[in-house]
Amino acid sequence: MGVFIFKNGKFLMGKRSAPHGRGTWAVPGGHVEFGESFEDTAKREVKEETGLEITNVRFGAVTSDFFESTDKHYITIWMLSDYISGKPVVKEPEKYVDQKWVSFGKLPEPLFNWDRLVNSVFFDEILRESKKS
Repeated sequence: MGVFIFKNGKFLMGKRSAPHGRGTWAVPGGHVEFGESFEDTAKREVKEETGLEITNVRFGAVTSDFFESTDKHYITIWMLSDYISGKPVVKEPEKYVDQKWVSFGKLPEPLFNWDRLVNSVFFDEILRESKKS
């Protein structure tokens, strides 16, 4: 799962330090726990990784993602949310080494796992949602 946290037309991204995707930029996220809803997963993962509180958690997209270099295949659920409070803190340095608010017009490079998202039928709606914040 990946979670867009919208605040003033921007969203939070972190530079990955985990072996899978090291050195690339990604939105916060992680794996769904057994019995957990997508909304609860988004809130938990964002709190664990960044310390931020989010609200208005909603579905954004789904992509089928192949990582040939690690022989992995993930179904990624992309959730959208709005910032409530907190200052971004790197709470899991084994996963992220930096965090910053970015806009779609000024994305950091390289991006982790965005190829299929950008080319999906969902992407235009995600762009529109970012402009509402």
